[in-house]
Amino acid sequence: MLTMKFPLVTPSSCRYLPSLEDLVKLLKVLADTKRLKFGKATHAQLIVRNQTSKKSDMTQINSLINLYVKCDQMPIARRLFDTMPERNVVSWSALMAGYLHKDSGRVEEGKQCHGYLIKSGLVFHQYVKNALIHMYSRCFHVELAMQILDTVPGYDIFSYNSILNALVESGYTVEAEAVLVRMADQLIAWDNVTYVSVFGLCSQLKNLQLGLQIHAQMLKADMKFDVFVSSTMIDMYGKCGKVLSARKFFDSLQNRNVVAWTAVMTAYLQNGYFEETLNLFRIMELEDTVPNECTFSVLLNACAGLASLSLGNTLHARVAKAGFKNHMTVRNALINMYSKTGSIDSAYNVFLDMMYRDTITWNAMICGYSHHGLGRHALKVFQDMMSAGERPNYITFIGVLSACSHLGFVQEGFYYLNQLMRDFEIEPGLEHYTCMVALLSKVGLLDEAENFMKTTQVKWDVVAWRTLLNACHVHRNYRLGKRIAESVIQMDPHDVGTYTLLSNMHAKARRWDGVANIRKLMRERNIKKEPGVSWLEIRNEIHVFLSEVSNHPESSQIFEKVQQLLAMIKSLGYVPDIAAVLHDVEDEQKEGYLSYHSEKLAIAYGLMKIPSPAPIRIIKNLRMCDDCHTAVKLIAKVTNRLIIVRDANRFHHFQDGYCTCADHW
Repeated sequence: MLTMKFPLVTPSSCRYLPSLEDLVKLLKVLADTKRLKFGKATHAQLIVRNQTSKKSDMTQINSLINLYVKCDQMPIARRLFDTMPERNVVSWSALMAGYLHKDSGRVEEGKQCHGYLIKSGLVFHQYVKNALIHMYSRCFHVELAMQILDTVPGYDIFSYNSILNALVESGYTVEAEAVLVRMADQLIAWDNVTYVSVFGLCSQLKNLQLGLQIHAQMLKADMKFDVFVSSTMIDMYGKCGKVLSARKFFDSLQNRNVVAWTAVMTAYLQNGYFEETLNLFRIMELEDTVPNECTFSVLLNACAGLASLSLGNTLHARVAKAGFKNHMTVRNALINMYSKTGSIDSAYNVFLDMMYRDTITWNAMICGYSHHGLGRHALKVFQDMMSAGERPNYITFIGVLSACSHLGFVQEGFYYLNQLMRDFEIEPGLEHYTCMVALLSKVGLLDEAENFMKTTQVKWDVVAWRTLLNACHVHRNYRLGKRIAESVIQMDPHDVGTYTLLSNMHAKARRWDGVANIRKLMRERNIKKEPGVSWLEIRNEIHVFLSEVSNHPESSQIFEKVQQLLAMIKSLGYVPDIAAVLHDVEDEQKEGYLSYHSEKLAIAYGLMKIPSPAPIRIIKNLRMCDDCHTAVKLIAKVTNRLIIVRDANRFHHFQDGYCTCADHW
């Protein structure tokens, strides 16, 4: 290993002494590379030669301030600054650079510098003015940055870029648009940094029209697209739902580096094209482009969308090999991937292994546990988050209230909603209120849930009303369910889920005329119920099963396995729930319909092919029916296996005759 030593040099100990100019140049190199140890040695050289203490050379001290600022040694930098008999623009700017970072907690010191600059008159220097605007913008004190822009004469593109970028990052879209108008009125020429912020603004607003205008303006001016502008333009098209436009622009780029590749993959990911995202990665590798941590994060989230654990595991191995496993964005994506592919224990192992965690990390773990129905685990992680001093946000409380819903913690849920969210100045939204409806419904307080929806000032959507409707189905409150279903159908005449739930309720009550009327209404409105499909992954191969369809090459063995399993669980008291069959036929025929639901076929095949004690992981496109839910609990018990089913609502962990949803889903 190469080491460097800087011995103290005196005129009598060395034939050659580096010039003071050389030492100043060296300080700049050491500052840029953050070599604090060698920087201090160089500082010592200057002290020994009695230059900084006797002559107080301003250039040397400015270079030293720059060194200590960039090495995050603000107290030393400030002491040097305070001992200077004279200061120039560079002195002030170098010190203020240390107060720029929004998390440095140095805003007050920055304000003190501002005061000194006003007294000294240096505030009117354009460089200093830009430094002040940049400081306040980076600290997200945009109102102070705007005040400087308005009150101190003179401006340039750097001033506007600093404010515009801060406004976009802070989500102040209206103010950002006003700054753009002001720039246009003052005929400020835009540079690439401006275009990056403007396309970022278009992405936030999902304003495709503005984005197209800016793109056309750049083409008309024959501007060169650097990688940052190109990437934000691709991101803008993706955020506006124009994936093909993003791809077309990407394909037109002559130089496509990893940033551009990651941007176009993100566009596909955000619009739900998970397989295409992974296919793009394969093409990227053929072009010998090396992925970075952001690329792997996108790919892991694509695996989460596909619920492909094997692909996720493969990518995890590649992440470790590439040296990105300790990057927070990658670890957060790993937690999300493992949670959504049914391996919540692996997600928690990644979480435990993290030395540093941000809000996204905590949210991913809390929401992951909630989605798996492990409410107590979710609330424990939330308590740990509070103990760690991490500030929760809007997403955090969705996971927390969802956990309360799974557990039936009514009192705790209302405490989090009405008290804790207020303490953290978080305005509850539709998602939080929907969790409260689910919570009240979970414990059977259906009238209270309906009253909560009627008295809460929020625009309820179909999902919220269907949450209550589903609870009516679970708790057999058909009177309320029928009324709510009719209201939901009026809100959205094409919501298939509502028709299905209403039809199920009629079937449970053996009201076959009601089932017939619902089916007639669906035919008249050309609404088709989505067929039940389940699938599982075995040795990197996806096996898909449709209810009552024998299209699998081993279908006869699978059907035989299903019958064996049903015979085993009948000895434990299993009785097919024929009331769930939406056909007015003989009971024996109804039992036949139930036997070959897609999840039963997939589970049977999994038990045939996946050796014990590995868990069986099934994905289903629809909500599990009551009969399958009861059957799988017992199948898990008689086979002594963990069976994890992800349906349209949540994850179910079946083991020892129980499910984590506590029979409410």
